[in-house]
This record gives sequence, C-alpha cells and structure tokens, in this order.
Amino acid sequence: MKYKSKNYLIENFKVNFLAEKFKTPLYCYSYKKIRDNIETFKKIFKSVNPIICFAVKANPNRKILNEIGNMGLGADVVSIGELMKAIKSGIRPNKIVFSGVGKTYDEIKYAIQKKILLINAESKSEIITIEKIAKNYKIKVNIGIRLNPNTDAKTIKQISTGKKENKFGVSEKIFLNLTNYVINSKYLNLKCLSVHIGSQILEIKPFEKMLKTLDKVINKTKFNFEYIDLGGGIGIDYENNNKNLDLKKYAIYIKKFLKGKKSKIIFEPGRSIVGNSGVLISKIIYIKEGYKKNFIILDAAMNDLMRPALYNARHRIIPAVKNNLKSNKVYEFVGPICESTDKFSTLSKFQKLNEKDLVVICDVGAYGMSLSSNYNLRPKVAEILIKNSKMHIMSKRQNLKDLI
Repeated sequence: MKYKSKNYLIENFKVNFLAEKFKTPLYCYSYKKIRDNIETFKKIFKSVNPIICFAVKANPNRKILNEIGNMGLGADVVSIGELMKAIKSGIRPNKIVFSGVGKTYDEIKYAIQKKILLINAESKSEIITIEKIAKNYKIKVNIGIRLNPNTDAKTIKQISTGKKENKFGVSEKIFLNLTNYVINSKYLNLKCLSVHIGSQILEIKPFEKMLKTLDKVINKTKFNFEYIDLGGGIGIDYENNNKNLDLKKYAIYIKKFLKGKKSKIIFEPGRSIVGNSGVLISKIIYIKEGYKKNFIILDAAMNDLMRPALYNARHRIIPAVKNNLKSNKVYEFVGPICESTDKFSTLSKFQKLNEKDLVVICDVGAYGMSLSSNYNLRPKVAEILIKNSKMHIMSKRQNLKDLI
C-alpha cells in the first residue's frame, strides 16, 4: 500500500478504480500484507516454534481464514459460530483453541465432538460443565485453565484483560485449587496454562512481568503443562510513528522462560496478523462549514468502523489522490449516523478536500468489519481481497431490501 504518482495504490490498484468498481464505503485487504505479517511473525519466533492460532474475532471473513489456514495457522475462537466458521474455512480442529468466559453447554459439547486441541476454561463452573459432558461421552477432554496474572498491559482500558478487576481468568489461589481438581478428574486432561493480558500492547514490560508471574505459578503447581498459551495482544503502529513492540526481545524472554520446561508455546495473534492489511475507502458526501472547523461528512460511519466510537481509537486518514494544496481549515471526519460519537478523527494540516473526493481510513483489517453493525438500518459494506493482481469479492454489500 503506497502512493505512486499521487495516487494511493493497494497492490497496484488505484483506490479511485476500486471505489468506482465496487462503490463506497468499501473494505479492501492486501493478501501480500497478511502473508508478510505471518512470515515475519514465524521468523521472529522461529526459535520458540509456537503453535500460532489466529484470533478469529479480529476478522472472521471466511476467505481470510482460509488463506491464513493455508499458511499453516490454527484458530483461537470464542463462540460456536467462530468455531464453525474456522472449521468450514479449512482450519484443522487439532489446531483450534476455544477461549472465553461464557461458553454454553451446547458450545462445549460441539467443541468436544469436533475434537479440538483445547478448551481453555475460565471458572470452576465451566470445568464442571466440561467434565459432565466428557462423562456422558465416556472420554477424557483436553483443557487449559486461564490464569489472571493481575498484570497491567498499559493499553486502552476497554481492551485490558489481565488485571484482577477484569472478568477474565482466575486468581492464582483459585488456579492452584483448580489445577489439583483437574489432575484428579477421571474425565479431564490438564494440558495447558492459558493467559492473555490485553490487546494493542506496544511495551515489552507487561509481557516480561506476565512471564515472571507464570514462572512462579508453574513452580507452585509442580506440574508440567504440555502447552503454555500466551494469548495475543501484540499491537500495531496505528500512528505511523514507528512505535512497535520489540518482538525479538519478547522471543528472548520466552526462550529464557522455557528453560527447564517441557512446554510448547501457543500464540493467539489477531491484530498483528491482519490489522495493517486492510483499509476502508470512503467518499465525501458533504463538507459542512462549522464554527472552528469544517465537518468532512463521509459515507462511512461508526456502524462500519466502530473502534473510534467504542474506545476513542485512532486511525490515520489519508487522501486517495494527493493534490499538494494545503487547507487552512481544521477538518473533522465524521459519518452520517445520528450520534455525536460518529466521528473518526480531527486533523489540521490536511490537504484541501472537495465533495465527492475519496479518503482512505488505514489499518482497519482487525476489529473493523467484525465489529460492524446495521445501526440506523445501514447495510453492511462489501469486502474485497487483492491477491496476485486479482480482485476477489470476500463478502457482497448487503442488500437494503433484504435488510428491511
């Protein structure tokens, strides 16, 4: 994704061409970027040799899941729908991990029937439910227990999951009790210690602290876990200021942590695999003059990209075509939805814009389309994938008649 002769290109296709062919708003993904992200991830953690389970919640499109599965990745799922979609997309069940605090009886039963790699349990009640189903089938089920390490991920409050006040995982004391319970169960195999401290993490210290906590807890259990599931959480550079998590240092910390242990690492990356692979192309409907700024009213809205409204996330906005004309106005990029939170960014020093111009909202490959909705009875937009100089329709634009 880059500019060439003032036009922004996605794998050699001009944004203007894509917008004309598929209409706007439009989600567009680069296969090459996804592939490069996966290859980079594998290369950095080669010495760790992890099982990589893509977090389906980041982007559950079947075409993307199929491509990711073809590159050897498994899946981390948090619902029966995601589990079904992952299997339907060709991801092998023995590479699927089922996470989440509220798995229902039917969801657990389905996961057991499909013989997935692990069910990561998050409470004693859930473990008892798994045990009950396993007893009915007269089999032993492989499970993990998720620890809450009380670690501050230094990220956005709404996507922090590893502090003691968060709903995820169990405390050290409960973890140790549950470990003993599962070890003595006739119908459960304790395979994994699971942890996940949050999302969009750009500092190495929270991961370092998490690993030290895990080391202490494992020593207290005196149990050899076949798997250590470290979750995901690796952030991406939304601000384009070259601030990235030092993954090489993280790999070194993990190697040190594994010394003396016979455990295999599981990762659950989502955002770091697909986040920077996608853009949302949008057209300017109106430019509305305001008191101290001009409102750039787009045809994309918070129902199409929820992250800015949900927790004030920032996404870069760039013009589809550069014109080298600087505006002296402050621009606030907003959508047409009847909510004041329906805005994407407020920018100064932007180029001069006109109605019907196209803009590109960057880095929306993760938690973009997956969080979209039909709020204000707006149809969901189309998604396309650019692969090997070909355009593939991943999901069609919703039909308004069907929606109504």
